[in-house]
Amino acid sequence: MYYKFSGFAQRLVGATAAAAYNPQGLKPIVSTESPAPISGRTSKLASDFPATDSYLGKNKVPDLQKIFQKADGLPVHLKGGVPDRLLYRTTMALTIGGTIYCLVALYIASQPRQQ
Repeated sequence: MYYKFSGFAQRLVGATAAAAYNPQGLKPIVSTESPAPISGRTSKLASDFPATDSYLGKNKVPDLQKIFQKADGLPVHLKGGVPDRLLYRTTMALTIGGTIYCLVALYIASQPRQQ
C-alpha cells in the first residue's frame, strides 16, 4: 500500500503508486523533446571546438601536484610559500590575541564592582 500526505486532512492517506511518487500532480522536470531554437543561427557543439583554444589556458594541475606532493616535511597549508606563511601567522596571532582578550574580559567581569 502506498501513502501520501494529505494537505486537507494534514495526515497520511492511502494513495496509488503514481500519486505517491508524484505528489500533488508534480511531473518530472526532464523534457523528452528538444527546445525550439531561439534564433536562426546554428549553434556549435562543445566537441566542435579544438581543445587548445586560448581561453582554456595552461593546465596547472601537474605543476601544483609536484609542489604539494613533495616530501619536504612542510604541512600542506604552508607549501604555497610566503603568502601561506603570512596567512598562517596572521591567523595564529589573531587567535592568540583573541584568547588573551577573552581571558582578560573574564577576569574583569569576575571582579566585584567598586561602589
